[in-house]
Amino acid sequence: MKIVVAIKQVPARDSQLKVNSSGTWIADADLAWEINEPDAYALEAALQLREKSTGEVVVLCAGPDSAAQTIREALAKGADRAIHIEALHGNATGVFTDPLALARVMAKALESEKPDLILTGLQSDDLGYGQTGVILAEVMGLPHATIIMNVEVVPNGDGNRIKVKRELEDGWFQHVEMPLPALLTIQSGATKLRYATLMGIKKAKTKGVKRIPASELAGPDQPSIRLDRIYIPEKTKHSQIFDGSPKEAAAKLVEKLRFEARVL
Repeated sequence: MKIVVAIKQVPARDSQLKVNSSGTWIADADLAWEINEPDAYALEAALQLREKSTGEVVVLCAGPDSAAQTIREALAKGADRAIHIEALHGNATGVFTDPLALARVMAKALESEKPDLILTGLQSDDLGYGQTGVILAEVMGLPHATIIMNVEVVPNGDGNRIKVKRELEDGWFQHVEMPLPALLTIQSGATKLRYATLMGIKKAKTKGVKRIPASELAGPDQPSIRLDRIYIPEKTKHSQIFDGSPKEAAAKLVEKLRFEARVL
């Protein structure tokens, strides 16, 4: 079974974020990067599936040169090889801000791969659209399921069917049997993440990474989403004195707390 795992480079959670001078994205200077946490769970699910049977795990990442660090981390954990779609934030293809454009670029990069299963994280830690995986399934014409907690190959299914466990609300779960090829978006916390071993880090240096410029994959369509400006939320202070008797002032205060501050 060939499993492709889509991963993304995102700012580390403890990073101090600053907006760049043009106000279009965060400034890269002195910024630490890491693998998107939901994607790390997708990678773990892929590695566990390979360990139970046989096959190949290929990581797919769209990002700038600095994404090579994230790719090497995935290879060190056990992925067999990688595909790096080289692009920059806010470029003409919109591969970072437009999930539709990104899905089309990723689908084109996978045309020659013909994977049996594609895994993505449920959403990204930076933009948080939660759309790239399901749009990629639609572009590639694949059946898909979301919020997956567990994946199993169906016994005696000739390796062409899987059974998945979906997380629903209020502690409910849904068990679905699906044909392959298919695409799944994996829920964070579904399993315990592994660490890269010293041997895995050494082997990662010898594993293949196929680099494809995003310009070779991008179509003529204009991005469906345009990011004009990002900014740090402004902090303001405001005081208000309520007139009337103590009873009337208390009623007004409760109304403000309930309908404006929404803390009651």
